[in-house]
Amino acid sequence: MQLSEDKKLLHRFGYAQELLRDMGGFSNFAISFSIISILTGAVSLYGHGLTYGGTGMMGFGWPLVALFCMLVAASMAELASAIPTAGALYHWASLLGSKRWGWYTAWINLIGQIGIVAGIDYSVALFADGLLSPVLGYQMTETSTLILFALVLLSHGILNHVGIRIVARLNDFSAWYHIAVVLILVVSLAFLGNRPLQPIDTLFRLGETFSDKPYWLAFLIGLLQAQWTFTGYDASAHTIEETINPRVRAPWGIFSSVAFSFVAGMVMLAFVTLSVHDVKAAVSAENPFIYVISQALGTTFGQTILWLIVLAMWFCGLSSITSFSRMVYAFARDNGMPRSDWFARISKRYRTPVPAIWLSVILSFILALVDYFIKMANPNTTYTTLAFLTGVSVVGLYVSYGIPIWLRLAAESKGRFTPRHLGPWNLGKWGKPIAVAALMWIVLISVVMVIPPNQNAGIALVAMMLILLVMDLAYYRDHFPGPQAALRVSAEELARREAELGG
Repeated sequence: MQLSEDKKLLHRFGYAQELLRDMGGFSNFAISFSIISILTGAVSLYGHGLTYGGTGMMGFGWPLVALFCMLVAASMAELASAIPTAGALYHWASLLGSKRWGWYTAWINLIGQIGIVAGIDYSVALFADGLLSPVLGYQMTETSTLILFALVLLSHGILNHVGIRIVARLNDFSAWYHIAVVLILVVSLAFLGNRPLQPIDTLFRLGETFSDKPYWLAFLIGLLQAQWTFTGYDASAHTIEETINPRVRAPWGIFSSVAFSFVAGMVMLAFVTLSVHDVKAAVSAENPFIYVISQALGTTFGQTILWLIVLAMWFCGLSSITSFSRMVYAFARDNGMPRSDWFARISKRYRTPVPAIWLSVILSFILALVDYFIKMANPNTTYTTLAFLTGVSVVGLYVSYGIPIWLRLAAESKGRFTPRHLGPWNLGKWGKPIAVAALMWIVLISVVMVIPPNQNAGIALVAMMLILLVMDLAYYRDHFPGPQAALRVSAEELARREAELGG
């Protein structure tokens, strides 16, 4: 009965039920929780946060970012309940603004998706390379990390190709796995550490920075650690056409994934940071997080914990490819990109968007490869590849989050979006002030994330935007029909598409 209602709802927006609708509420939550992955963002950029903001970054920076991200997530969840299609941000912007707003939102989100997939899987490779190199006796280099990065991407592409059922089950497992590893790490540091924990006020020590920036600026730059962690929760919206009872479950997936990550991440970072007895030595280490855990738990036990964390990062990357490919599929379905006919194809055997999956893999590898060649040409560069990739993803994703939120406010002021347009998950009278606060935060962090030393991320984003402008003026301004065109699809055509896939 519910599946039939969900299909009818999708038909109202002009789309056939082509993807397999098999995800429950926990699976929808799990994909966003796995992409946020406190064992990826907070861990891989731990050294970045410690370098710029000191230990106070964990006590003040993390909750500051988390609270504002919860406001962004709440505003997005409200829109997901109102417009439950896989196009998500792109469809929201198109229906609340115009098809050109939708087109730019889609591409900016895709840029952010490229950055987040590349950043996550590069984190896996970076940690795996750091753990493997001393054991296998080889020198860790940019090249060895890039090779491992390619292998990780390949594994994620293959699993997403095979089917949503496998990925959904792994996402469910990933959520529980993340929670279990955080508990193991916290308990180990609390009771099995080599030395007693530092006093609790260590977490709230401000004024300490190991950069050449004044502290107020260094603290802002250090927020990248938390801000990148809280990205990718739009995955619950991108998989909305695969979720049962989507207008309720997907919004809860968006919001609760941020809320749970806030609490679990705060606890984890507290115990990790209280285990640091020499902050300067940790910052100077090749990988500060590996250094801290190894010092606190010893080499053998510490490395076992670190490998558990690497696997959690791998799960995070798997989920991010799922989200990225659904966005590509939804956009291509509306003829918004070159060779849309190809990238909108669904495998009859696996019921997954196979071309979109492999495009996601290839583009993510290319972004890291470009950075690799830049570093080969300029070996004295001081920025890190991870900061570059994460900076691109934060700004790309959050700008794409902000556009439909702003358009919703504009539509409200013109009477085009009213309470009757809201879905069952809504914020009521708090919707407008929460949206305004969310937009103010997005503007702030979009500037902070691309200032020196991470200006290369800003340059890359500007270059990508110029390419989009050329594409728009040269072709898409006159030829992109927008998602509204799908509303003209006949019931017979929808039934035909579903019959072809056995739906």
